[in-house]
Order: sequence, then C-alpha cells, then structure tokens
Amino acid sequence: MTSLPVARHLTRARDLADARYAEPLGVADLARAAGLSRAHFSREFRRAFGVSPHAYLLTRRLERAAAMLRYTDHPVADICLSVGLSSLGSFTTSFTRMYGRSPVAYRAAYPPAAAMAPIPACLLRAYGRPRHRTFREDGAPDGSVA
Repeated sequence: MTSLPVARHLTRARDLADARYAEPLGVADLARAAGLSRAHFSREFRRAFGVSPHAYLLTRRLERAAAMLRYTDHPVADICLSVGLSSLGSFTTSFTRMYGRSPVAYRAAYPPAAAMAPIPACLLRAYGRPRHRTFREDGAPDGSVA
C-alpha cells in the first residue's frame, strides 16, 4: 500500500480551513485533519503555501469579514464573532494591518448595503407596472370604457 504525498494531506487541512473558518479551529485541528504532528504540519504547510497555518486561517477570516462589511449592515462586533474571532480588539488590529484601515473606515468607503441589495427582475417588473390598470381599461379618465 502506498502512502499519499504530504501535499495531499496539506490540501485536506487547507480545505478544512476554507470551509470551516468560522468554527474555533486551531493549528492542532488542522494538523489532525492532515494526519501530521503539529510541528511537522506547520513546517510543511509553510513550505507548501508560503504562510503559516494560523496566518492562512486568519486571512480567510478577514477576507470573509471584509465581504460582510461591504455587503451587510451587521455590526462590526457581530461580524467579528461570525467569522470565528473572539476578540474585537485583535480583529480590528489584524483587519487594519491587512486592509490599511479599520473595519468601520473600510465599511464607510463602500455604499450602504441597503443600496446594494439586488432586487430580482420579476419584482422590478411587478412593481414597475401601473397600478389598478388591466387590459383594455385605457378609456376615459373617469374610468369609463370608450
């Protein structure tokens, strides 16, 4: 029986971080998913992907937080917790380091989420039609049909 290459195990751990970033994952959990010891996993992960497992997971969380800041009106504290971070202070510091501005300033640089809410075309058509008008009622202004 042949063993799988280490890269395959690392990909499994990376996929876990991508899919379950909002859960309380740590390097030990990722190493367990890869079937490697923590030290060996961290070394090989950095070699394969160019960043430490912790930095990779934090980047995924911050990317998701940035998207939520752009597209929702949720409070910053709720966003922090929903992406798997527990400290608002460290979230703000990490976010500012990565994006060059605080989460509040980042959100302010984009239009309000309510203005960006996509409206389905069927609703636009339904509400764009004249009200109280049906076929062949285009008669006189008093409502009588000619």
